[in-house]
Amino acid sequence: MIRIAICDDETHMADHIKTMAFNFFRKKNREISLRIFLSGEELLNYDGQIDILFLDIQMKGMDGMETARRLRAEKFQGFLIFITVLKEMVFRSFEVQAYDYLVKPVEEKQLEKTMERLLVSMRSAGEESLFVQRGHEGRIIQKGEIVFCEIIDRKIYLNLDSGEVLDYYERIENLETKLDDRFFRCHRSYLINLKHLKGYKNGTAYMDNGREVPVSRLRSKEFSSVILQYMKNI
Repeated sequence: MIRIAICDDETHMADHIKTMAFNFFRKKNREISLRIFLSGEELLNYDGQIDILFLDIQMKGMDGMETARRLRAEKFQGFLIFITVLKEMVFRSFEVQAYDYLVKPVEEKQLEKTMERLLVSMRSAGEESLFVQRGHEGRIIQKGEIVFCEIIDRKIYLNLDSGEVLDYYERIENLETKLDDRFFRCHRSYLINLKHLKGYKNGTAYMDNGREVPVSRLRSKEFSSVILQYMKNI
């Protein structure tokens, strides 16, 4: 499911974008959820996942540019599309990694053109990211952020390079199929990211976050070969 948010203090414009977005994704047979926010402050108080955000630049109170800055500071990684009446404002959009902008009054063909490009970008981003489902919440993690994965009692624990540990329910075998050749199953309970490997000695992998991960005897020979191959390819 693609999670979409629209933030615009003009309810008729928010409803207009909502209708066009539903029409576009229905034709693509893609399931979406959509929320409307009537101010930047209201949007910033929302702690759910957002994949695509339509954000009006000129709003009463906190404007869209300031809202976007605060969102990015809080590590918002979704696709940001500005809605504006002034094309000149677009040059400032680079500051907050905006994907595109739509000029009011937004026409359906204009929105569809942007959405077609965005779907291609989302597919490309999906190759470098991992979607983690935690209850009713979802989160997108960049694979490069993962130092290692550990399974304890049917729960996966993702140890990230930020120091955060993210836990959720999944079989490690399923996770393994979603990762690429940067990752190696060095133990029945561990998957490590070779990018974050600092050293290996006597059945222990030393990671660059200071953690030590066991390498089983059955996999130690293959592990040595994999490390050498990985070093050749980088």
